[in-house]
Amino acid sequence: MRVALSFLLPILCFLPLSTAQAVDDWRDLPDHMTGSWDLAGQVMGREAHHQVRAEWVLDRQFLSIREETAPDAPKTEKRYEALWFLGYDSVSERYVLHLLDVFGGRFSETLGYGTRNGDQIEFVFEYPDGPFRTTYRWNPADNTWEWRMKQKDKEGKWSEFADLRLLRSNSR
Repeated sequence: MRVALSFLLPILCFLPLSTAQAVDDWRDLPDHMTGSWDLAGQVMGREAHHQVRAEWVLDRQFLSIREETAPDAPKTEKRYEALWFLGYDSVSERYVLHLLDVFGGRFSETLGYGTRNGDQIEFVFEYPDGPFRTTYRWNPADNTWEWRMKQKDKEGKWSEFADLRLLRSNSR
């Protein structure tokens, strides 16, 4: 018994440290999104100008991403506001994305589940009216993010919903 414990004890001492390290690894990519951003691009073929602010919340279990129409956006631009909560499920080894926005509870019922491939995470939302993809892509060379969204229609064809670029904000 003593011999078994002498081998097992050093392993048990390092187990919490290695487990904590594994849990933190998922944050390395989303961590680049913290701070303030200016978002520009197109949503459903229309220009979009938003402000984005991302910060870790709930003991760094979620990255809270607040998105809203920029105050200086053209008055003709449809106003938008959303809260995204990006987390990670270590049991299923996938990212999870909660979306709460001005369109209400119907679209917030569905969670997005994501997988990482290099510097991007692709989320799939299985909405009642069809699947929807949101891809966050980090560009380390110029410290920017791309957010691309696609939706699948009833005929099974994917089409672009949004193509957005985030640049670090100088004003906030």
